Amino acid sequence: MRVITDTHALVWALASPKMLSRAARKVLTDSEVVASVANLWELLLKKSRPGALLTDPLPWWDKYVIRSGVAVLPIRSAHVMRLGKLPDVHNDPFDRILLAQAAAEGLALVSKDSKLSAYGIPLIW
Repeated sequence: MRVITDTHALVWALASPKMLSRAARKVLTDSEVVASVANLWELLLKKSRPGALLTDPLPWWDKYVIRSGVAVLPIRSAHVMRLGKLPDVHNDPFDRILLAQAAAEGLALVSKDSKLSAYGIPLIW
């Protein structure tokens, strides 16, 4: 199975695995994990906010994603085309592009956000 991670799931998997559910830990251990460039984009845009997952995401990304060999999925035009077909159930732009990427690439999404199940994309938590 191939899975793509919501940003919180990616950070928790690498920094605080106990924050993940059992099912999420298992699938992230047993599956091919794909990160999205949208994860990095979200981390960078939110780094100064209270409660940010990471305050210095660039070195973290380099160490835990790039150097660890985690596959990084770019945002392709096919993903944006799929994004345009998603219903307006959830307004977070990062979640929406991750959903579009999951749908276009045939991936399950690892996320704690149960609202995302409304899109019919396999959601693991």
